[in-house]
Amino acid sequence: MTEPNPAPEYQKRSRSKTPLIVAVIVVVVIAIVVAAFALGRGAQEETADDELTVGLVLEPTSLDVRTNTGVATSQILLDNVYEGLVGIRAGTVAELEPVLATDMPELSDDGLEYTFTLRDGVAFHDGAELTADDVVASLAETLVPENIGFAATPAKVDDRTVKITLDEPNNTLLWQLANFPGAIREADATNNLADSAIGTGPFAFEQWKQGDSLTLVKNDDYWGDAAKLDSVVFRFLPEGRAAVNALQEGDLDVFTALEPELRDELQGDDDFALVRADSSDVFTLGFNTAEAPLDDQRVRTALSRAIDTDALISAQNGDGKPLGSPITELEPGYRDLTDVNAFDPDSARALLAEAGQQDLSLELTVPNIYPTTVADLLKSQLADVGVTLGIRQVDFPTWLEQVYTNHDFDLSYVDHAEARDFANYANPDYYFGYDSPEVQELFAKAIAATDDAEADRLLQEAAARVAEDAPAKWLFNYTPTNVVGTQVQGFPDANTNSRINLGDVSIQR
Repeated sequence: MTEPNPAPEYQKRSRSKTPLIVAVIVVVVIAIVVAAFALGRGAQEETADDELTVGLVLEPTSLDVRTNTGVATSQILLDNVYEGLVGIRAGTVAELEPVLATDMPELSDDGLEYTFTLRDGVAFHDGAELTADDVVASLAETLVPENIGFAATPAKVDDRTVKITLDEPNNTLLWQLANFPGAIREADATNNLADSAIGTGPFAFEQWKQGDSLTLVKNDDYWGDAAKLDSVVFRFLPEGRAAVNALQEGDLDVFTALEPELRDELQGDDDFALVRADSSDVFTLGFNTAEAPLDDQRVRTALSRAIDTDALISAQNGDGKPLGSPITELEPGYRDLTDVNAFDPDSARALLAEAGQQDLSLELTVPNIYPTTVADLLKSQLADVGVTLGIRQVDFPTWLEQVYTNHDFDLSYVDHAEARDFANYANPDYYFGYDSPEVQELFAKAIAATDDAEADRLLQEAAARVAEDAPAKWLFNYTPTNVVGTQVQGFPDANTNSRINLGDVSIQR
Protein backbone atom coordinates (compact mmCIF):
# COMPACT_ATOMS: atom_id res chain seq x y z
CA MET A 1 0.00 0.00 0.00
CA THR A 2 1.22 2.62 -0.10
CA GLU A 3 2.20 0.51 2.49
CA PRO A 4 -0.75 1.13 4.58
CA ASN A 5 -0.01 2.25 8.00
CA PRO A 6 -2.51 2.00 10.74
CA ALA A 7 -2.07 5.62 10.98
CA PRO A 8 -0.15 3.21 7.58
CA GLU A 9 0.15 2.18 6.49
CA TYR A 10 2.70 1.61 6.82
CA GLN A 11 6.08 1.23 4.91
CA LYS A 12 8.54 -1.56 4.23
CA ARG A 13 11.91 -2.70 3.44
CA SER A 14 12.25 -5.11 0.63
CA ARG A 15 8.96 -4.25 -0.92
CA SER A 16 6.09 -6.44 -1.56
CA LYS A 17 3.97 -4.08 -3.57
CA THR A 18 4.43 -0.74 -2.06
CA PRO A 19 7.06 1.32 -0.70
CA LEU A 20 6.47 1.32 2.69
CA ILE A 21 7.37 -0.94 7.57
CA VAL A 22 9.68 -0.77 10.60
CA ALA A 23 12.23 -2.00 13.14
CA VAL A 24 13.93 -0.50 16.18
CA ILE A 25 16.90 -0.32 18.46
CA VAL A 26 17.25 -0.69 22.22
CA VAL A 27 19.59 0.92 24.66
CA VAL A 28 21.11 -0.31 27.87
CA VAL A 29 20.59 2.38 30.45
CA ILE A 30 23.36 2.69 33.00
CA ALA A 31 22.55 5.77 35.04
CA ILE A 32 18.99 5.76 36.37
CA VAL A 33 17.46 8.64 38.24
CA VAL A 34 14.18 9.14 39.98
CA ALA A 35 12.21 11.91 38.29
CA ALA A 36 8.94 13.60 38.96
CA PHE A 37 6.88 15.89 36.76
CA ALA A 38 5.74 19.25 38.05
CA LEU A 39 2.15 20.44 38.20
CA GLY A 40 0.96 17.68 40.47
CA ARG A 41 2.31 14.70 38.53
CA GLY A 42 3.06 11.71 40.73
CA ALA A 43 6.33 9.87 40.93
CA GLN A 44 7.22 8.16 37.67
CA GLU A 45 9.24 5.11 36.81
CA GLU A 46 12.99 5.51 37.05
CA THR A 47 14.37 6.76 33.74
CA ALA A 48 17.86 7.55 32.50
CA ASP A 49 18.48 11.25 31.80
CA ASP A 50 19.45 10.60 28.18
CA GLU A 51 16.86 7.93 27.43
CA LEU A 52 13.89 8.93 25.30
CA THR A 53 10.64 6.97 25.53
CA VAL A 54 8.43 7.17 22.44
CA GLY A 55 4.94 5.73 22.24
CA LEU A 56 3.76 4.26 18.93
CA VAL A 57 0.33 3.04 17.91
CA LEU A 58 1.67 0.05 15.99
CA GLU A 59 4.19 -2.64 16.78
CA PRO A 60 6.25 -4.21 13.98
CA THR A 61 5.16 -7.66 12.87
CA SER A 62 8.78 -8.27 11.80
CA LEU A 63 12.03 -6.32 11.76
CA ASP A 64 13.00 -7.69 8.36
CA VAL A 65 13.21 -4.62 6.15
CA ARG A 66 13.29 -6.78 3.04
CA THR A 67 9.63 -7.65 3.47
CA ASN A 68 6.37 -5.75 3.71
CA THR A 69 5.86 -5.47 7.45
CA GLY A 70 4.04 -2.15 7.85
CA VAL A 71 5.01 1.35 8.87
CA ALA A 72 6.04 0.56 12.41
CA THR A 73 9.19 -1.07 11.12
CA SER A 74 10.19 1.99 9.10
CA GLN A 75 9.31 4.37 11.94
CA ILE A 76 11.78 2.63 14.18
CA LEU A 77 14.57 1.36 11.92
CA LEU A 78 14.94 3.69 8.95
CA ASP A 79 17.50 6.46 9.54
CA ASN A 80 18.11 5.25 13.10
CA VAL A 81 19.47 1.71 12.54
CA TYR A 82 19.48 1.23 8.78
CA GLU A 83 20.78 3.75 6.26
CA GLY A 84 20.96 3.87 2.49
CA LEU A 85 23.12 5.47 -0.15
CA VAL A 86 20.63 8.33 -0.03
CA GLY A 87 17.96 9.24 2.47
CA ILE A 88 15.22 11.75 3.24
CA ARG A 89 16.28 14.90 5.03
CA ALA A 90 14.94 14.99 8.59
CA GLY A 91 11.87 17.21 8.93
CA THR A 92 10.81 16.74 5.31
CA VAL A 93 8.62 14.27 3.46
CA ALA A 94 10.53 13.91 0.21
CA GLU A 95 13.76 15.97 0.19
CA LEU A 96 16.58 13.61 -0.78
CA GLU A 97 20.17 13.82 0.48
CA PRO A 98 23.30 11.64 0.32
CA VAL A 99 23.89 9.41 3.35
CA LEU A 100 26.26 6.47 2.85
CA ALA A 101 27.23 7.99 -0.50
CA THR A 102 29.48 11.03 -0.45
CA ASP A 103 27.23 12.90 -2.89
CA MET A 104 24.15 12.40 -5.00
CA PRO A 105 24.98 10.03 -7.85
CA GLU A 106 26.60 10.77 -11.17
CA LEU A 107 23.91 10.10 -13.80
CA SER A 108 24.69 9.00 -17.34
CA ASP A 109 23.32 11.05 -20.24
CA ASP A 110 20.85 8.31 -21.17
CA GLY A 111 19.50 8.14 -17.60
CA LEU A 112 20.34 4.46 -17.22
CA GLU A 113 23.43 4.47 -14.97
CA TYR A 114 23.72 5.90 -11.45
CA THR A 115 27.23 5.89 -10.00
CA PHE A 116 27.76 6.31 -6.24
CA THR A 117 30.95 6.87 -4.28
CA LEU A 118 30.85 5.40 -0.77
CA ARG A 119 31.92 7.27 2.34
CA ASP A 120 35.12 6.19 4.07
CA GLY A 121 35.13 5.13 7.69
CA VAL A 122 31.61 3.68 7.86
CA ALA A 123 31.18 0.58 10.00
CA PHE A 124 28.27 -1.69 10.87
CA HIS A 125 27.17 -2.01 14.47
CA ASP A 126 29.17 -5.22 14.86
CA GLY A 127 32.36 -3.44 13.78
CA ALA A 128 32.60 -4.70 10.19
CA GLU A 129 33.60 -2.07 7.65
CA LEU A 130 31.03 -1.05 5.03
CA THR A 131 32.18 -2.10 1.57
CA ALA A 132 30.87 -1.99 -1.98
CA ASP A 133 30.20 -5.72 -1.63
CA ASP A 134 27.72 -5.03 1.19
CA VAL A 135 25.91 -2.45 -0.91
CA VAL A 136 25.68 -4.69 -3.96
CA ALA A 137 24.52 -7.70 -1.92
CA SER A 138 21.81 -5.67 -0.17
CA LEU A 139 20.49 -3.98 -3.29
CA ALA A 140 20.59 -7.15 -5.38
CA GLU A 141 17.96 -8.60 -3.02
CA THR A 142 15.65 -5.60 -2.97
CA LEU A 143 15.95 -3.74 -6.29
CA VAL A 144 13.80 -6.28 -8.09
CA PRO A 145 10.57 -5.74 -10.04
CA GLU A 146 8.33 -7.42 -7.48
CA ASN A 147 9.53 -4.91 -4.89
CA ILE A 148 10.01 -1.66 -6.79
CA GLY A 149 8.16 -2.24 -10.05
CA PHE A 150 11.19 -2.14 -12.34
CA ALA A 151 14.56 -3.80 -12.81
CA ALA A 152 17.74 -2.25 -11.41
CA THR A 153 21.10 -4.01 -11.38
CA PRO A 154 23.74 -3.00 -8.81
CA ALA A 155 27.42 -3.74 -9.52
CA LYS A 156 30.74 -3.08 -7.83
CA VAL A 157 33.04 -0.78 -9.80
CA ASP A 158 35.77 -0.78 -7.17
CA ASP A 159 36.02 -0.96 -3.38
CA ARG A 160 34.45 2.51 -2.94
CA THR A 161 32.21 2.76 -6.01
CA VAL A 162 28.88 1.18 -6.93
CA LYS A 163 26.95 1.54 -10.17
CA ILE A 164 23.22 0.84 -10.57
CA THR A 165 22.06 0.17 -14.13
CA LEU A 166 18.46 0.38 -15.35
CA ASP A 167 16.91 -1.28 -18.38
CA GLU A 168 15.07 1.96 -19.10
CA PRO A 169 14.98 5.41 -17.46
CA ASN A 170 13.08 5.57 -14.18
CA ASN A 171 13.15 8.75 -12.09
CA THR A 172 11.83 6.95 -8.98
CA LEU A 173 15.07 5.03 -8.37
CA LEU A 174 16.48 7.54 -5.89
CA TRP A 175 13.18 7.56 -4.01
CA GLN A 176 13.32 3.77 -3.74
CA LEU A 177 16.92 3.95 -2.52
CA ALA A 178 15.88 6.40 0.21
CA ASN A 179 13.33 3.91 1.55
CA PHE A 180 13.31 0.24 2.51
CA PRO A 181 14.62 -1.10 -0.82
CA GLY A 182 17.75 1.00 -0.28
CA ALA A 183 18.55 -0.05 3.29
CA ILE A 184 22.09 -1.42 3.41
CA ARG A 185 22.87 -4.56 5.42
CA GLU A 186 26.09 -6.39 6.13
CA ALA A 187 26.57 -9.10 3.50
CA ASP A 188 28.20 -11.58 5.90
CA ALA A 189 25.98 -10.97 8.93
CA THR A 190 24.24 -14.07 10.29
CA ASN A 191 21.64 -12.45 12.56
CA ASN A 192 17.96 -13.25 12.16
CA LEU A 193 16.54 -10.24 10.32
CA ALA A 194 13.02 -10.95 11.56
CA ASP A 195 13.83 -10.12 15.17
CA SER A 196 17.13 -8.20 15.10
CA ALA A 197 18.92 -5.58 13.02
CA ILE A 198 22.52 -4.65 12.23
CA GLY A 199 22.99 -1.43 10.30
CA THR A 200 25.26 1.61 10.11
CA GLY A 201 22.99 4.20 11.73
CA PRO A 202 23.41 6.43 14.80
CA PHE A 203 21.58 3.88 16.96
CA ALA A 204 22.01 0.13 17.33
CA PHE A 205 19.32 -2.43 18.02
CA GLU A 206 19.43 -3.78 21.57
CA GLN A 207 16.26 -5.79 22.25
CA TRP A 208 12.65 -6.29 21.27
CA LYS A 209 10.18 -7.28 23.97
CA GLN A 210 7.34 -8.33 21.73
CA GLY A 211 4.01 -6.95 22.83
CA ASP A 212 5.72 -4.28 24.91
CA SER A 213 8.71 -2.32 23.63
CA LEU A 214 11.78 -2.10 21.43
CA THR A 215 15.06 -0.50 22.51
CA LEU A 216 17.84 1.20 20.57
CA VAL A 217 21.16 2.36 21.99
CA LYS A 218 23.62 5.01 20.85
CA ASN A 219 26.21 3.89 18.31
CA ASP A 220 29.43 5.26 19.78
CA ASP A 221 31.33 4.53 16.56
CA TYR A 222 28.90 6.28 14.21
CA TRP A 223 30.55 7.73 11.09
CA GLY A 224 28.57 10.99 11.28
CA ASP A 225 27.49 13.34 14.03
CA ALA A 226 26.91 11.28 17.16
CA ALA A 227 23.40 10.87 18.49
CA LYS A 228 22.55 13.10 21.45
CA LEU A 229 20.53 10.39 23.18
CA ASP A 230 22.05 7.37 24.90
CA SER A 231 19.02 5.21 24.23
CA VAL A 232 15.51 5.18 22.84
CA VAL A 233 12.68 2.95 24.01
CA PHE A 234 9.70 2.58 21.69
CA ARG A 235 6.59 1.46 23.57
CA PHE A 236 3.61 0.03 21.70
CA LEU A 237 0.29 1.51 22.83
CA PRO A 238 -2.52 0.85 20.35
CA GLU A 239 -5.19 2.10 22.79
CA GLY A 240 -5.35 5.89 22.96
CA ARG A 241 -6.53 6.08 26.56
CA ALA A 242 -3.52 4.06 27.72
CA ALA A 243 -1.23 6.42 25.82
CA VAL A 244 -2.72 9.52 27.44
CA ASN A 245 -2.38 7.92 30.87
CA ALA A 246 1.24 7.03 30.20
CA LEU A 247 1.97 10.61 29.12
CA GLN A 248 0.30 12.11 32.16
CA GLU A 249 2.04 9.70 34.50
CA GLY A 250 5.46 10.53 33.04
CA ASP A 251 6.04 7.13 31.43
CA LEU A 252 6.31 8.58 27.91
CA ASP A 253 8.25 11.56 26.59
CA VAL A 254 6.55 11.48 23.18
CA PHE A 255 3.49 9.87 21.65
CA THR A 256 2.86 9.90 17.92
CA ALA A 257 -0.53 10.12 16.24
CA LEU A 258 -2.76 10.98 19.19
CA GLU A 259 -6.41 10.14 18.54
CA PRO A 260 -8.23 13.39 17.63
CA GLU A 261 -10.91 12.72 20.25
CA LEU A 262 -8.26 12.83 22.99
CA ARG A 263 -6.54 16.05 21.95
CA ASP A 264 -8.50 18.25 24.36
CA GLU A 265 -7.25 16.27 27.35
CA LEU A 266 -3.70 17.48 26.75
CA GLN A 267 -4.42 20.81 25.06
CA GLY A 268 -3.72 23.01 28.07
CA ASP A 269 -0.96 20.95 29.67
CA ASP A 270 2.23 22.99 29.96
CA ASP A 271 4.34 19.84 30.05
CA PHE A 272 3.53 18.98 26.43
CA ALA A 273 3.43 20.54 23.01
CA LEU A 274 0.80 19.28 20.58
CA VAL A 275 2.40 19.35 17.14
CA ARG A 276 0.51 18.65 13.92
CA ALA A 277 2.97 16.87 11.68
CA ASP A 278 3.02 17.54 7.95
CA SER A 279 2.49 14.25 6.18
CA SER A 280 1.59 12.46 3.00
CA ASP A 281 -0.69 10.11 4.95
CA VAL A 282 -4.01 9.48 3.26
CA PHE A 283 -6.85 7.84 5.14
CA THR A 284 -8.33 5.80 2.34
CA LEU A 285 -11.62 3.99 1.81
CA GLY A 286 -10.47 1.31 -0.62
CA PHE A 287 -12.87 -0.55 -2.91
CA ASN A 288 -12.29 -4.11 -4.08
CA THR A 289 -12.71 -3.24 -7.76
CA ALA A 290 -11.97 -6.81 -8.88
CA GLU A 291 -15.21 -8.16 -7.41
CA ALA A 292 -18.89 -7.39 -7.99
CA PRO A 293 -20.58 -5.05 -7.32
CA LEU A 294 -17.52 -2.82 -6.90
CA ASP A 295 -16.22 -3.74 -10.33
CA ASP A 296 -18.97 -1.39 -11.59
CA GLN A 297 -17.67 2.18 -11.79
CA ARG A 298 -21.19 3.52 -11.23
CA VAL A 299 -21.31 1.83 -7.82
CA ARG A 300 -17.88 3.13 -6.80
CA THR A 301 -18.78 6.63 -7.97
CA ALA A 302 -22.06 6.48 -6.05
CA LEU A 303 -20.30 5.44 -2.85
CA SER A 304 -17.77 8.22 -3.31
CA ARG A 305 -20.47 10.85 -3.80
CA ALA A 306 -22.40 9.61 -0.78
CA ILE A 307 -19.54 10.54 1.53
CA ASP A 308 -19.34 13.98 3.14
CA THR A 309 -15.59 14.32 3.68
CA ASP A 310 -16.01 17.74 5.35
CA ALA A 311 -17.96 16.02 8.12
CA LEU A 312 -15.24 13.39 8.47
CA ILE A 313 -12.54 16.06 8.70
CA SER A 314 -14.52 17.98 11.31
CA ALA A 315 -14.53 14.83 13.41
CA GLN A 316 -10.70 14.77 13.29
CA ASN A 317 -10.33 17.85 15.52
CA GLY A 318 -8.17 19.57 12.91
CA ASP A 319 -5.99 16.57 12.06
CA GLY A 320 -7.02 16.38 8.41
CA LYS A 321 -7.13 18.24 5.09
CA PRO A 322 -9.44 17.74 2.08
CA LEU A 323 -8.05 15.55 -0.70
CA GLY A 324 -9.47 14.47 -4.04
CA SER A 325 -6.85 11.99 -5.24
CA PRO A 326 -4.05 9.81 -3.83
CA ILE A 327 -1.44 12.58 -4.27
CA THR A 328 -1.01 15.16 -1.50
CA GLU A 329 0.29 18.73 -1.76
CA LEU A 330 3.72 17.56 -0.56
CA GLU A 331 4.27 15.23 -3.52
CA PRO A 332 4.95 15.53 -7.26
CA GLY A 333 1.79 15.33 -9.36
CA TYR A 334 -0.56 17.12 -6.95
CA ARG A 335 -3.65 18.77 -8.39
CA ASP A 336 -6.73 19.92 -6.49
CA LEU A 337 -9.29 17.28 -7.48
CA THR A 338 -11.68 17.69 -4.56
CA ASP A 339 -14.52 18.57 -6.95
CA VAL A 340 -14.31 15.13 -8.60
CA ASN A 341 -17.02 12.88 -7.16
CA ALA A 342 -17.66 15.41 -4.42
CA PHE A 343 -20.51 14.98 -1.92
CA ASP A 344 -23.78 14.63 -3.86
CA PRO A 345 -26.19 12.13 -2.26
CA ASP A 346 -28.90 12.66 -4.89
CA SER A 347 -26.48 11.70 -7.65
CA ALA A 348 -25.33 8.72 -5.55
CA ARG A 349 -28.89 7.40 -5.26
CA ALA A 350 -29.48 7.82 -8.98
CA LEU A 351 -26.29 5.95 -9.90
CA LEU A 352 -27.11 3.09 -7.53
CA ALA A 353 -30.56 2.80 -9.09
CA GLU A 354 -29.05 2.83 -12.57
CA ALA A 355 -26.71 0.02 -11.54
CA GLY A 356 -29.55 -1.97 -9.98
CA GLN A 357 -28.07 -1.68 -6.49
CA GLN A 358 -30.74 0.16 -4.51
CA ASP A 359 -30.54 -2.34 -1.60
CA LEU A 360 -26.79 -2.80 -1.50
CA SER A 361 -25.13 -4.36 1.57
CA LEU A 362 -21.36 -4.16 2.00
CA GLU A 363 -18.80 -4.93 4.70
CA LEU A 364 -16.10 -2.50 5.80
CA THR A 365 -12.92 -4.11 7.17
CA VAL A 366 -10.95 -1.77 9.42
CA PRO A 367 -7.95 -2.28 11.73
CA ASN A 368 -9.08 -2.11 15.36
CA ILE A 369 -6.36 0.38 16.22
CA TYR A 370 -8.50 3.20 14.81
CA PRO A 371 -11.24 4.99 16.73
CA THR A 372 -14.71 4.08 15.44
CA THR A 373 -15.66 7.70 14.70
CA VAL A 374 -14.97 7.66 10.96
CA ALA A 375 -16.38 4.18 10.39
CA ASP A 376 -19.58 5.13 12.21
CA LEU A 377 -19.93 8.29 10.10
CA LEU A 378 -19.38 6.30 6.92
CA LYS A 379 -22.08 3.87 7.99
CA SER A 380 -24.62 6.63 8.56
CA GLN A 381 -23.71 8.54 5.37
CA LEU A 382 -24.01 5.43 3.20
CA ALA A 383 -27.28 4.51 4.90
CA ASP A 384 -28.64 7.86 3.73
CA VAL A 385 -28.33 6.67 0.11
CA GLY A 386 -29.69 3.19 0.82
CA VAL A 387 -26.45 1.27 1.39
CA THR A 388 -26.18 -0.96 4.45
CA LEU A 389 -22.63 -1.01 5.77
CA GLY A 390 -21.45 -3.66 8.20
CA ILE A 391 -18.26 -2.85 10.11
CA ARG A 392 -15.72 -5.59 10.81
CA GLN A 393 -12.83 -4.66 13.10
CA VAL A 394 -9.68 -6.81 12.96
CA ASP A 395 -6.17 -6.54 14.34
CA PHE A 396 -3.62 -5.11 11.96
CA PRO A 397 -1.81 -8.38 11.14
CA THR A 398 -5.19 -9.83 10.16
CA TRP A 399 -5.88 -6.78 7.99
CA LEU A 400 -2.52 -7.29 6.26
CA GLU A 401 -3.26 -10.94 5.58
CA GLN A 402 -6.91 -10.78 4.59
CA VAL A 403 -7.16 -7.40 2.85
CA TYR A 404 -3.69 -6.44 1.70
CA THR A 405 -2.43 -9.91 0.78
CA ASN A 406 -5.52 -12.04 0.03
CA HIS A 407 -7.80 -9.25 -1.25
CA ASP A 408 -10.67 -10.75 0.76
CA PHE A 409 -12.83 -7.67 1.44
CA ASP A 410 -15.52 -5.32 0.10
CA LEU A 411 -14.40 -1.98 1.52
CA SER A 412 -11.31 -1.19 3.59
CA TYR A 413 -10.49 1.83 5.74
CA VAL A 414 -6.82 2.37 6.48
CA ASP A 415 -4.10 5.02 6.56
CA HIS A 416 -1.77 4.93 3.56
CA ALA A 417 1.30 6.44 5.19
CA GLU A 418 3.99 6.17 2.54
CA ALA A 419 4.81 9.14 0.38
CA ARG A 420 4.97 8.95 -3.40
CA ASP A 421 3.07 5.69 -3.64
CA PHE A 422 1.03 6.47 -6.76
CA ALA A 423 2.61 3.37 -8.34
CA ASN A 424 0.01 1.35 -6.45
CA TYR A 425 -2.72 2.73 -8.71
CA ALA A 426 -0.75 1.59 -11.75
CA ASN A 427 -0.41 -1.91 -10.32
CA PRO A 428 -3.41 -4.21 -11.00
CA ASP A 429 -2.08 -6.67 -8.41
CA TYR A 430 -2.41 -4.11 -5.61
CA TYR A 431 -5.14 -4.85 -3.10
CA PHE A 432 -7.66 -2.53 -4.82
CA GLY A 433 -7.51 -4.71 -7.94
CA TYR A 434 -7.70 -1.51 -10.02
CA ASP A 435 -6.62 -2.16 -13.60
CA SER A 436 -6.48 0.88 -15.89
CA PRO A 437 -4.24 0.63 -18.98
CA GLU A 438 -4.53 4.40 -19.42
CA VAL A 439 -3.26 5.10 -15.91
CA GLN A 440 -0.52 2.52 -16.29
CA GLU A 441 0.65 4.15 -19.54
CA LEU A 442 0.61 7.66 -18.08
CA PHE A 443 2.53 6.52 -15.01
CA ALA A 444 5.10 4.70 -17.14
CA LYS A 445 5.68 7.88 -19.15
CA ALA A 446 5.90 9.96 -15.97
CA ILE A 447 8.59 7.85 -14.34
CA ALA A 448 10.58 7.67 -17.57
CA ALA A 449 10.52 11.45 -18.04
CA THR A 450 13.86 13.20 -17.60
CA ASP A 451 12.19 16.60 -17.21
CA ASP A 452 10.61 17.21 -13.79
CA ALA A 453 7.88 19.47 -15.14
CA GLU A 454 6.84 16.89 -17.72
CA ALA A 455 6.84 14.13 -15.10
CA ASP A 456 4.65 16.30 -12.86
CA ARG A 457 2.21 17.01 -15.70
CA LEU A 458 1.87 13.33 -16.54
CA LEU A 459 1.30 12.39 -12.90
CA GLN A 460 -1.39 15.05 -12.60
CA GLU A 461 -3.13 13.62 -15.66
CA ALA A 462 -2.91 10.09 -14.25
CA ALA A 463 -4.24 11.23 -10.87
CA ALA A 464 -7.21 12.91 -12.54
CA ARG A 465 -8.02 9.66 -14.36
CA VAL A 466 -7.81 7.70 -11.10
CA ALA A 467 -10.07 10.20 -9.34
CA GLU A 468 -12.71 9.73 -12.07
CA ASP A 469 -12.47 5.94 -11.92
CA ALA A 470 -12.89 5.95 -8.11
CA PRO A 471 -10.99 2.80 -7.06
CA ALA A 472 -11.02 4.42 -3.61
CA LYS A 473 -12.34 7.45 -1.78
CA TRP A 474 -9.55 9.57 -0.30
CA LEU A 475 -11.21 10.67 2.91
CA PHE A 476 -8.57 13.13 4.10
CA ASN A 477 -4.87 13.93 4.16
CA TYR A 478 -3.99 13.04 7.74
CA THR A 479 -1.87 15.53 9.71
CA PRO A 480 -1.37 13.61 12.97
CA THR A 481 -0.96 15.29 16.31
CA ASN A 482 2.26 14.29 18.05
CA VAL A 483 2.46 14.90 21.79
CA VAL A 484 6.00 16.02 22.60
CA GLY A 485 7.21 16.67 26.13
CA THR A 486 8.65 20.14 26.64
CA GLN A 487 11.88 18.51 27.82
CA VAL A 488 12.40 17.07 24.32
CA GLN A 489 14.22 19.10 21.65
CA GLY A 490 14.49 18.40 17.93
CA PHE A 491 11.74 15.81 17.54
CA PRO A 492 10.74 15.64 13.84
CA ASP A 493 7.62 17.56 12.87
CA ALA A 494 6.98 15.89 9.49
CA ASN A 495 6.53 12.41 8.07
CA THR A 496 6.51 10.77 11.52
CA ASN A 497 3.98 8.12 10.57
CA SER A 498 6.57 6.74 8.14
CA ARG A 499 9.95 7.37 9.76
CA ILE A 500 11.19 9.01 12.96
CA ASN A 501 14.76 10.22 12.55
CA LEU A 502 16.10 10.64 16.10
CA GLY A 503 19.71 11.50 15.27
CA ASP A 504 19.35 15.15 16.30
CA VAL A 505 16.88 14.69 19.18
CA SER A 506 17.90 15.55 22.74
CA ILE A 507 16.22 15.58 26.14
CA GLN A 508 16.73 17.73 29.22
CA ARG A 509 15.14 16.50 32.42
